[in-house]
Amino acid sequence: MNQTELPECEKINKKEPSKDVQMTQKQAERLVEHLKNIFMYVRVLRPDEIGDFIIDEENGKLCECYAVWNKAMPCLNCISEKALREKSQKSKLECIASNVYQVIARYVEIEGEPCVIEMINRLDDETLMDSEGRQNLVSKLNSYSEELYRDALTGVFNRRYFEDQIRDASFCCGVAMIDLDDFKLYNDTYGHNAGDMALDTIVKTVNRCTRRTDRLIRLGGDEFLLVLPEMDEENFVQKLKQIQSQIHEAQVPGYSKMRLSVSVGGVLTRDETIGEAAMRADQLMYLAKQRKNMVVTEKDQILGCQDDVVRQENRREKQRILIVDDSEMNRIILSEILQDEYDIIEASTGEECLRLLEEYGTGLALILLDIVMPGMDGFGVLDYMNRNHWIEEVPVIMISSEDSTHLCAVRMSRVYPIISVVRLMQKLFTSVSSTRSNYMQNSAVS
Repeated sequence: MNQTELPECEKINKKEPSKDVQMTQKQAERLVEHLKNIFMYVRVLRPDEIGDFIIDEENGKLCECYAVWNKAMPCLNCISEKALREKSQKSKLECIASNVYQVIARYVEIEGEPCVIEMINRLDDETLMDSEGRQNLVSKLNSYSEELYRDALTGVFNRRYFEDQIRDASFCCGVAMIDLDDFKLYNDTYGHNAGDMALDTIVKTVNRCTRRTDRLIRLGGDEFLLVLPEMDEENFVQKLKQIQSQIHEAQVPGYSKMRLSVSVGGVLTRDETIGEAAMRADQLMYLAKQRKNMVVTEKDQILGCQDDVVRQENRREKQRILIVDDSEMNRIILSEILQDEYDIIEASTGEECLRLLEEYGTGLALILLDIVMPGMDGFGVLDYMNRNHWIEEVPVIMISSEDSTHLCAVRMSRVYPIISVVRLMQKLFTSVSSTRSNYMQNSAVS
């Protein structure tokens, strides 16, 4: 909410408070009684009560100071905290449902103790604002807030909201940085619409996993900040892993075979602002990004076991390569080369390849496909993949141990959209060249 300083606060906002700020207990009580004739709600807050618990005099019990607004967590635009810190007077407008409230927080010292007198009025008096004017004000404020603080693509809070409303806030919460792995690859391979749909899928998945009081903020590109108030360490870690897992399992509308993954870094706030905690979470997120599709929390760093966590997650999340070749020796060669870095599955026929395609889907990172095989050959597999749009989702590298140059030329004239993974090919061919002497001379990869 917009905050404005009243003109008189200039004379109050000093290191040494003016005399009208200092008062006795009786003077404070008389002032409060007088203010109750003007404002619908008046309360005196001490430093340990702001953003925490106060005595509800009407019900005779403890309640959160922000419970008067029916909120589940401290106000991000708490003017009482600012008035106390700056020894000044602050005001704001607060919109709750269809009501508009004027809030004034005044710094005082009662018997030498710093306090804040908070005064609240609802702007529904016809002498102040008629019903039409109030509705227009609410509408304009809400519209302005939505336009100013909402991301146009995903609908979540944006960087401006982070900078203006939450960066300098300080309360007990879990803070996580979430980054979509290989975002540029999605855009380059499938188009920018696919990238947009991937971001939207992430937002919807996170929202399903979080509470009304949690805040998801898109800082820019594929980077999100998640703030989870009142979270202990165990629940915080479980929540982040739940989010990471469900994003990985989520289906992107229009791109059913696209598989998403995110890298997540999370911390619990200490005696610091949300912005400072976000910087620490960002460092852990980059650690997670070294292996991708994993969560790294401060607990991992404190225990000095983040490298073990990375290795465990990497073993669990190895990319899967399908080798399709009727030659057992060729499959052995390729498996020996790749098994340390990848999860290898094998098929000896085109028909078996199709069965594994149906089983694993986009869980396959790559298919190494022999061209010449009995029964359904490599081109038959490509025909099937093309008809079922698998060819758009799963990269294929053609391999052969036969002298089939003419056959390749004839069949490739049909122009299949084969995706080459250049780095893997380079590694593959280099490794094959160095190990070929250990295997049969007539085994080759081309």
